Amino acid sequence: MALTRLTLRQFRNHDATRLDGLARFNVLVGENGAGKTNVLEAISLLAPGRGLRRAQPADMAARGGDGSFAVAAELEDGALVLATHTEPRAPGRRLVRINGAQGPATRLAEWLSLTWLTPAMDRIFAESAGGRRRFLDRLVLARLPGHARQSARYETALRERNRLLAEPFEPDPAWLDALEIQLAQNGAAIAHARAELVADLSRVLDALPEAPFARPALAYLAEHPADEEALARALREGRRRDRAAGRTLTGPHRDDLSVRLAAKDAPAAACSTGEQKAMLIAIVLAHAELAHLQTGEPRRPRLLLLDEIAAHLDPLRRAALYERLAASGAQVWMTGTEMAPFAEIAGEAALWDVRDGIASRI
Repeated sequence: MALTRLTLRQFRNHDATRLDGLARFNVLVGENGAGKTNVLEAISLLAPGRGLRRAQPADMAARGGDGSFAVAAELEDGALVLATHTEPRAPGRRLVRINGAQGPATRLAEWLSLTWLTPAMDRIFAESAGGRRRFLDRLVLARLPGHARQSARYETALRERNRLLAEPFEPDPAWLDALEIQLAQNGAAIAHARAELVADLSRVLDALPEAPFARPALAYLAEHPADEEALARALREGRRRDRAAGRTLTGPHRDDLSVRLAAKDAPAAACSTGEQKAMLIAIVLAHAELAHLQTGEPRRPRLLLLDEIAAHLDPLRRAALYERLAASGAQVWMTGTEMAPFAEIAGEAALWDVRDGIASRI
């Protein structure tokens, strides 16, 4: 089961766009600024979180409209409809509907598994740990839908604890105890899921050759083990330090993903931009392979959103990319400024020419 129809209304520069007849490969071609990435962003909103651009809902509404937007996707020719929208009276609040019934955004993860790769992520290894944590959490969420709820609960408790720590008066220990229990329960689950995924990805990556994509070596860097009691104790013992800092300094919100180029045993941050891009692609492909092999729970449709991924690959790497994507079992969405890089899959792909927010089937 995968997307069979996608509809955008007043989303970015798309006034009214409908894409029908979707295939395993879906390719959007057009000049920069035509609205290709906007389509991928719209799809990314069918997962918990703020989408691939991490934009505010009000910024996604089309200029000159009423301040609202809507995105809807049909699966299995309408057997399931996932939708998200805003309303003119509350443009900053994004609502979610599943088969017409309103629900929390975290429930979207129960129906779709979404992963994406964009040019903005090319320097993720050289920037802050926050970007790497978000990348890792997106991979975990695509595998475990419950990760969204645990992360939301953890963030809520973390904000409340930080608020209490910043108060001028001494916080009530009972309130801190209650919040720290929530942080420990959800934080341990988050850290465990991250560490388990990194271990599984490492097994897949270790079995791959050094070419055609650079092979990364991964490690999950955590200050504390994924243990509720240990995390609760660390939070309790760190209250004085955290109060002085005005924020919580212990927990999975401080952890990091370590990535090294295996062939050189060099940290990813010290590698070239091309090597970093190749390692990102290798991780996403390894994740897709893991998802394809996963058993033991209801299988959700899997989507890969790959923005401008093929343009800078040579023919050998492009061929290897398409081969592994085809074997992944996922529905793939790709963008590019010209058709040439997609010639190899043109016969089996759904193709659109995008101009000024209008997508025309090729």
